[in-house]
Amino acid sequence: MVAKTVEGEIGILAAREPVLAVLSDGTVRVETIDGTTMVVAFHGGFFSVDSDRVAIVVVAAEAAADIDVVRAEAALERVKAVCLDSPEEVAAVCLAETCLRVAVTHIR
Repeated sequence: MVAKTVEGEIGILAAREPVLAVLSDGTVRVETIDGTTMVVAFHGGFFSVDSDRVAIVVVAAEAAADIDVVRAEAALERVKAVCLDSPEEVAAVCLAETCLRVAVTHIR
């Protein structure tokens, strides 16, 4: 398994020491025992590894194969169009930044 954490990218092999890490928005690449590779885009969360078991808990996730790139690019453009001309709009910055990270992750 390879994942992007808040401290950088980390690779985990089978039968290793336990690990608990906070994930950054991005993707997780998992290679199963039968050699199949699965890529999942996720947003916020953590993972733990204990011997041969991996647990991943995230706010939202979507398999790379299921991502609609056109929709993600449209979402990215909507977020970029947010203007901050008034104090009321400043409160929307956090939400817009989160939406931007989600859209960019989906495009990757």
